[in-house]
Amino acid sequence: MGKQTREKFATQVDAEILSTVRGLAQSEGRQIQALIDEALADLIEKRKQGRPRAHVMAAYQESHERFAPLYKKLAQ
Repeated sequence: MGKQTREKFATQVDAEILSTVRGLAQSEGRQIQALIDEALADLIEKRKQGRPRAHVMAAYQESHERFAPLYKKLAQ
């Protein structure tokens, strides 16, 4: 695997969360940046999975437009 391009950025974090992350990094023998990379990657993956695919939503919308009266009757 090639060298990854890294970029510095600054932000603020809740003091208790940062303290916990520092403790985790120390107990795992890892750098904080490695934990932050992992956390951000997990967040991105989680958000991707939570979003329906565009073609699925398009099919749903088409179905809803076409069969809305039937869906209303079925719901009653």
